[in-house]
Amino acid sequence: MSKPIVFVTGNVKKLEEFIAILGKNFPREITSQKIDLPEYQGEIDDICKNKCRAAAKIVKGPVVIEDTCLCFNAMKGLPGPYIKWFLEKLGPEGLHQMLHGWEDKSAEAVCTFAYCEGEEDSSVLLFQGRVPGTIVSPRGSRDFGWDPCFQPLNYDKTYAELPKEVKNEISHRSKALKKLKDYFIN
Repeated sequence: MSKPIVFVTGNVKKLEEFIAILGKNFPREITSQKIDLPEYQGEIDDICKNKCRAAAKIVKGPVVIEDTCLCFNAMKGLPGPYIKWFLEKLGPEGLHQMLHGWEDKSAEAVCTFAYCEGEEDSSVLLFQGRVPGTIVSPRGSRDFGWDPCFQPLNYDKTYAELPKEVKNEISHRSKALKKLKDYFIN
């Protein structure tokens, strides 16, 4: 019997979505653990690999970490992996206002899951999902990050306004998790 996979998060909403999207037929047991990992800097893939290795050293077993980015096209991908800090300081309104001087309000929501078996020399696998959209004046519930100001392409509602089931079908997180799930099932 293989060890449970530890999903490293302290975010209850993220854990809820993770479990809901994975569904009941995922072949491994998932547990969660909040671990304060270093805030790495750099490009998305490098940040994810470093976070995953650091988490695996602490857990001493299989881990999954997630890194979520919100990339403004007008700003050449910023705030990107630093969205957590921008959101914390500015809120959804401030994120929208950041693009005030640009015509281009397009953005991309990016979710990357990194998985590692936790052995000293085990490789880190990345599973990434991307959703194009637009940064809009915040609408909808304020209970989950930047969801109120991200409107996915071809939708007239923000992530925050969409029913959870719809968001869980189309989101950057669901696209990344589908790839992770396919890896374990196939």
